[in-house]
Amino acid sequence: MAASAKNDDSPPGSSPSQAARLRRSAPADSVVDLRNLLAARFPHAPAPARARFITGLSFLDRTIGGGLPKSAITELISPRVSAGSASLIHALLQSASGTSVPSLPRPIALIDGRDSFDPQPLGNSCLRHLLWVRCHKAFEAVKAADLLLRDGNFPLVIVDLVLNAAEELGKIPQTSWYRLQRLVEATSTVCLILTHQGMVSSAQLKIVLENSWTLESFENEDAVSQLRFRIQRSHLNRLESATAS
Repeated sequence: MAASAKNDDSPPGSSPSQAARLRRSAPADSVVDLRNLLAARFPHAPAPARARFITGLSFLDRTIGGGLPKSAITELISPRVSAGSASLIHALLQSASGTSVPSLPRPIALIDGRDSFDPQPLGNSCLRHLLWVRCHKAFEAVKAADLLLRDGNFPLVIVDLVLNAAEELGKIPQTSWYRLQRLVEATSTVCLILTHQGMVSSAQLKIVLENSWTLESFENEDAVSQLRFRIQRSHLNRLESATAS
């Protein structure tokens, strides 16, 4: 008669009796004990402190504490069409390409929720480092963001939803925003989502553009540096403390 075999599922380096004690210490109805059991059986290195993506735009970096947070979603709210969100996108692209600030070119993905981006003012030197995803619906833009965040090869992914209709944006479930946050957490990517009104519940940083530009505003060659920002919500200190502990 063949001897019966019993699977040994004890963690490496531990004895069967230790594994048995771990099993006994984690009742099935205790979520906390279950988490402790998993942590004991599958230890992992602590996550590094959250880093920043320096945009090179001093007027923005200074407001948000040194740059956009990596591995996180930042929501930039543009409550008025004339608040300057399009100019800010152009400035970010110019800075990342090295055309306005001496630096190494960095590839950027721009997901254009209403196919409204005008590339003409930027020139070929800037556009060669840009992936421009042209969408017509907010749902398409969210699907594109999901795909690019899974890819993880872009240090900055911009999702421009400022011109998408409120009714259209309202149909996006909150679970979609949390899924994007979970994806970006596993990378060093910055996800910057521009909206007309705050709606991204999973955003760790929310910034409001407080501008109302006129045609005269654009006569100033350095008008973009006059953009005014207000931090509406920030969970970054809490997150940085958690990832550094």
